[in-house]
Amino acid sequence: MAQIKIYGLRDQLNPIKEQLSQVIHSVTMDVLGLPENKKFHRYFPMETEDFLFSPDRSANYTIIEISMFEGRSDLSKRELLMQLFSRLNDQLNLSAMDVEITLFETPRSHWGIRGLPGDELDLSYQVDV
Repeated sequence: MAQIKIYGLRDQLNPIKEQLSQVIHSVTMDVLGLPENKKFHRYFPMETEDFLFSPDRSANYTIIEISMFEGRSDLSKRELLMQLFSRLNDQLNLSAMDVEITLFETPRSHWGIRGLPGDELDLSYQVDV
């Protein structure tokens, strides 16, 4: 399971939402083994006055927060980060300088999904990758 939040300036983020979603989901499928139908993305397009960042970033500055079940190896998490940076640059021309990614891991028991605690769910994919 992964819930993904994407923040950016409204004028930059809105035109690329669908492509950005495709890139992010393709990486989570390839690296984490998430199923194709498990895409949970939330966009937060911000006004300039509400999204302050360092002057060494461009208007393309994007923050990606990924909340997921704990259990993935450090190698998998590193690969997730590196593939995101690489594909976002290659496919959307988003510089690694303009992308920040944070991974949040929580125990499955801390999630409530479909009326159950996450540790009681029967998943169609592996978490310990």
